[in-house]
Amino acid sequence: MKIAIIGLGKMGANMARRLCRGKIKVVGYNRSDEITRQLAEQEGLSPATSLTDAISQLASPRLVWLMLPAGDVTESYIKQLKDKLTDGDIVIDGGNANYQDSIRRGEYLKTSGIGYIDAGTSGGVWGLDNGYCLMVGGDKKDVHHLEPILKVLAPSATDGWAHVGPIGAGHFSKMIHNGIEYGMMQSYAEGFALLKNKSEFNYDLAQLTELWRHGSVVRSWLLDLSADFLKDDQELADIAPFVADSGEGRWTIDESIRQGVATPVLAMALYMRFASQNDNAYTNKILAMMRNAFGGHLLKDK
Repeated sequence: MKIAIIGLGKMGANMARRLCRGKIKVVGYNRSDEITRQLAEQEGLSPATSLTDAISQLASPRLVWLMLPAGDVTESYIKQLKDKLTDGDIVIDGGNANYQDSIRRGEYLKTSGIGYIDAGTSGGVWGLDNGYCLMVGGDKKDVHHLEPILKVLAPSATDGWAHVGPIGAGHFSKMIHNGIEYGMMQSYAEGFALLKNKSEFNYDLAQLTELWRHGSVVRSWLLDLSADFLKDDQELADIAPFVADSGEGRWTIDESIRQGVATPVLAMALYMRFASQNDNAYTNKILAMMRNAFGGHLLKDK
């Protein structure tokens, strides 16, 4: 089986690596060709010099997986693909797109007989080794055709991926997933800040986080990551308390307003990220470190 991956950033490049190692033939295109050359040398990826070149290396029905920034960049590639692909080909968007854009894009491509799959993708920079959690929306026949790819990208052939509904359902579920993530991270960070500030107990945060990882009801992968970086540095003196938001938290709160469903924890977690730009709180240093640990997001130096 063969697939083209367009966009070889942190996530896209590692997904290409995992597919190559899983005996899937991968054609790769990236605006900067340095990573493409590296993947060709290290993993056997077939490099492409343009979107047209990438498509020309595929046989029908062609599979094109986009790993691009949400918004205008993805939109421009969708428009190009409509002109370059034909009936029966399938476009997969694995980036963090707004689910409403995904529904619209699915209808747009459908007029040319091109299938569309929105794949909510979680796993960050650890996905190469651990596999990716894939929330897939689209027509049943298109998802069935993509199954061999999904089974290699996921933690196993049976776990970590699912067809969750029609077009839009994949990115909607990923949006809610990220909203929940905001709340979980905020809760951990506030708790760690309270522990650190209790000076008379002189807590060892590395010891406590490691303790909680075993048998505690608050154990999680986020806690595992926190334990890893706290064992090396608990003061985080060189880390700026700036926590960016990727957009999915905002979309989640917009959806809660549309539905009239109260989500005070998720909303406050988003607002706290906004507030972090003018705050020196230890809470936000912890949040920044967690984002870096799971997603490779850049840290700001103090």
